[in-house]
Order: sequence, then structure tokens, then C-alpha cells
Amino acid sequence: MSIEKVKEYFKKFNIENKIKEFDVSSATVELAAKALGCEEARIAKTLSFKIDEVPILIVTAGDVKIDNSKYKSIFHKKARMLSFEEVEPLIGHKVGGVCPFGIKNGVKIYLDNSLKRFQTVFPACGSANSAIELTIDELEKYTDFDSWIDVCKLKD
Repeated sequence: MSIEKVKEYFKKFNIENKIKEFDVSSATVELAAKALGCEEARIAKTLSFKIDEVPILIVTAGDVKIDNSKYKSIFHKKARMLSFEEVEPLIGHKVGGVCPFGIKNGVKIYLDNSLKRFQTVFPACGSANSAIELTIDELEKYTDFDSWIDVCKLKD
């Protein structure tokens, strides 16, 4: 089970007990915000893409979407999200619980600047009913990320 991988990953930082598990789904930004009682923007959603054959994750604020021209200017490719069937085998988590923790080797992680406006954010923890509250510094510390990028715009 994916949440168990995340708990195991967090043990090395001694924060596995900070994971919140819900009796309701937190599989979407809207559901996660409702479960946590916070604004949707503070949900750190993790989006899965593939560049050439390399899977990547981009962690963004909950109120933004990928800006295709910004994405292309950084990655020099058109944005292509992983299909539902590709996510778990390539990333290690199922859709609804994708997060940048406890993932498969070789997956590159990027953090989007849209997150920087918050003191804390809530990424998922490998299941469709979990999250953890982290400061931006903690998100950086607990995520083996490649770099901060700017590839998003506010939703219409």
C-alpha cells in the first residue's frame, strides 16, 4: 500500500506520525480542502508528466494549472501528463494519492513557485485519504526535488 511506503520514507525524518488520515476521500483538491478545513490553494497537488521517457512530478498550489507555454520554455517539450494506467507503475502511487514522497527511483521532482506564497501546504501521502502539513522549508527538506520552477497560472 502506497501510504505505507510514505510512512516508511518519513521514518528517517521521524515525521511519520504527522500524516493525517481521513474517513473521507482527499483524492482531489476540492475534497482534500474540505477534509482539512483549509482553502483549496493550500493543497499541494502533485501532477505526473513524462519528458521523453523520464517520469517527472510537479508539485503546485491547488488553485493553479499548468501554463503550457511556461512548461515548454523550461522543458522544451509539450506538456504530456501520464495516463491513469501509467501513474502507479511509473511513480509508485495511485491517482488520488500521488505525492513526492516514497516514489520510484528515477522520478524527477519539481516544486512550482505557486507554493511559495504559503507558510504551510498539504501534500498527499500516497493514498486517496491522507495528507501532511508542511512548511515550504520542510517540503524542500523531505522532497528530493530537482529545482523550483515557474510553470503555472491561476485557474480561470
